[in-house]
Amino acid sequence: MSGINGIFCLEENRCVDIRLLREMNKMISHRGPDGEGYFLAGKDLDEAKLFSELDAYKSTKALHPPLDMAFPASIGFGFRHLQLHPEREPGFQPFYDPSAKQCIVMDGSIFNSVELSRELDKLGFPCKGNSQAELVLRAFQAWGEECLHRINGFWALAIWDQAKKHLFCARDRFGVRPLYFCIHAGILYFSSEIKPLLLSPVNKTLNRPQLWRWMKIPSLSVYGSQTFWKCIHALEPGQSLWVRNGHLSQQGWYRLNPAKFGSSKLSFPQAVENWRELLSQAIKRQSAASVNTGIGLSGGLDSSAIACLARKFGTQPLQAFSAYFEQMPQLDERRWITDVAKACGCASNLVSPGAFEALDWFGEATWRSEIPLGSGFAAQFAVMRLAAERGVKILLGGQGSDELVAGYKHALYRWIADLFLSRNPTLGTELSAFLQREGFPKNMAGLAKSLLATTLNEKRLYELEFKFLRFDPFNPEFHRQAKLSMGSPILSRFSTSAGQKLDSFLLNGVNTTSLPGLLHSEDRMAMGFSIENRLPFLDHELVEFAFSLPSSFKIQNARGKLIHREAMRGIVPQAVFQRRDKAVFGTPFANLWLRGELKNAANELFYSQEFRRRGIWNLPKIHDQWQNYLNGCDSQAETIFGIFALEHWFRRFEPWLDFDTQD
Repeated sequence: MSGINGIFCLEENRCVDIRLLREMNKMISHRGPDGEGYFLAGKDLDEAKLFSELDAYKSTKALHPPLDMAFPASIGFGFRHLQLHPEREPGFQPFYDPSAKQCIVMDGSIFNSVELSRELDKLGFPCKGNSQAELVLRAFQAWGEECLHRINGFWALAIWDQAKKHLFCARDRFGVRPLYFCIHAGILYFSSEIKPLLLSPVNKTLNRPQLWRWMKIPSLSVYGSQTFWKCIHALEPGQSLWVRNGHLSQQGWYRLNPAKFGSSKLSFPQAVENWRELLSQAIKRQSAASVNTGIGLSGGLDSSAIACLARKFGTQPLQAFSAYFEQMPQLDERRWITDVAKACGCASNLVSPGAFEALDWFGEATWRSEIPLGSGFAAQFAVMRLAAERGVKILLGGQGSDELVAGYKHALYRWIADLFLSRNPTLGTELSAFLQREGFPKNMAGLAKSLLATTLNEKRLYELEFKFLRFDPFNPEFHRQAKLSMGSPILSRFSTSAGQKLDSFLLNGVNTTSLPGLLHSEDRMAMGFSIENRLPFLDHELVEFAFSLPSSFKIQNARGKLIHREAMRGIVPQAVFQRRDKAVFGTPFANLWLRGELKNAANELFYSQEFRRRGIWNLPKIHDQWQNYLNGCDSQAETIFGIFALEHWFRRFEPWLDFDTQD
């Protein structure tokens, strides 16, 4: 785990600003506080060299000279290293193979490195050190871009071919590791985070459509290649990028195939056994026996399953880290956390941040996040901070399960719609269970949503949510500017392929609606405290298996995660296995704190001169909704929080934001 940066001159008359590259590297020192290295290459074939810097290891400094600010470089890589295995000599990055004239810089972890190394040895591409970056470079030399399909892991990487003058970049299948880029005046800049790119001279124009999209549907905080800056882009999950002869091209190297959805011929008992085996294998791959490993533990099935299975593979008990809030009983899961900790021998570490602590963290967390915060940030921030204080280097998490096996409530609406459209004989039983799941009028609202799902595709359903669910806090001029700069419809990325409604919902969850934003938050909060986050549910073999299963293996009696639950029978504590009241991971920030302890702070912000002069807000509408909220109405609580978070984001990133409008 680490951070990477790069500058590449697309035009021959340009040179790398080496001081800027060094500043970019410093900007992400939190991703790799244990060392740094550089690679610079010029126009001539043999004009390529590795450099160390002040934060490099002593052994590295002995091998590589300090960074040469006068080097006539046309490309430069920067690297920050997080040392996970203190007992091993660290593999230096960037890794350069002088015989092949190729260099790699990589942020990530490869979980099938032993098998991959054996295969490469047989093919005549042996690895001489213990660097996973070298392993991936050897794989690239053996198989070219096809090597990505052979790697099990999470990564973002760049490979430079000095002989061909080609640059290749790639990101893992589901985007666990980030990579961003921008182009200005014939120079390509890339980085693990957005902040280093803000140091470049790239245009900092605000991406108004992205702000609007996020405010109306907060889960769309990450949307394809777009960021909150118009000219800074994300390399999307499962994508690669080539630069050849000064021309940039992108293509998808991995995508889940809808043609294989529901294609499994396994019986349910066979599928349960396969699920258990694949999840166990993923946890084993991602666990590191010699590293201080922790787990973010809630009282739910997913993290409990990881904790109980991971105990088999570690030489020492995991440390569990959990946040709770007594003010909201649905966010206080200590009774289940205690059961799990006892069952798997975890050392339980609990933290309960208060309103004023969360407010104190707001600026720092916003800076780390690079996007406006979600209302649950304080729990994640507190957990990561505590884990870092306990010396944890790797933190396992349960992200991804809900998108694979229908853990979200909205999955039920698509399930009911599928049963209705197919005239499935189980419709009556499932509908009865569905209506009993929640009391009137919530069950009627759910039924209405199910009926809508029978006639509308995912894009149309989200368009209705965008239009009607949350009030719009922006003024007409903001909307005019947003529409002027919109290159395509506001929700153009939704998959609307024919097939099962539930499959379409889950696929959009992985690609668009929920998982990308969750992974962004997970990465920034973990790496802000120099912790590597690992997510066993996103092992690609498990993900592909999940999508091959029929919907009936995922939902039964209006309850999701059927196959996962059955696979964990007898493994997780009985109370967790039977639990039906699991709440969404969050904090009381939106529903309690803003009208309670933090009311004055919010009042000061909403009625400040700075807020009024921002020029984008619909002030009368915000005033009315704020007063409704203070009077106890929670229907727009998340939007109220969103305004609070976005204004804090503006203030934190003000020096790197261009509000220029278009005519």
